[in-house]
Amino acid sequence: MTAPSPYSTGLACRCPRCGEGKLFDGFLKLRPSCAACGLDLAFADSADGPAVIIMFIAGFAIVGGVLALEMAYEPPAWVHLVIWLPLTVALCLALLRPMKGLAVSLQYARDAGEGRLGK
Repeated sequence: MTAPSPYSTGLACRCPRCGEGKLFDGFLKLRPSCAACGLDLAFADSADGPAVIIMFIAGFAIVGGVLALEMAYEPPAWVHLVIWLPLTVALCLALLRPMKGLAVSLQYARDAGEGRLGK
């Protein structure tokens, strides 16, 4: 049996080994192990990687939108706040879970571990 793609399992928030079990127990808390295949998920530590990537993606998209709206219509500041603040929060929250799942799945696929010096 071939392993599922780390990209499809990660973005779908599924177990990186079997692709069946759920990866999360709540919004961002990882399950201790996969309910389908029993994979111990203690190895997984995505740290701040997904959040940093999301900040770059959301920042690029939102700032581009703000600049385009400002150049086209020159609305008052409160219009920017009403439009862009909720969109920023929604975009960041929508991307956070799949990106964390992708980070965990890629850690499993690449057999990543803590940094080590020497042998």
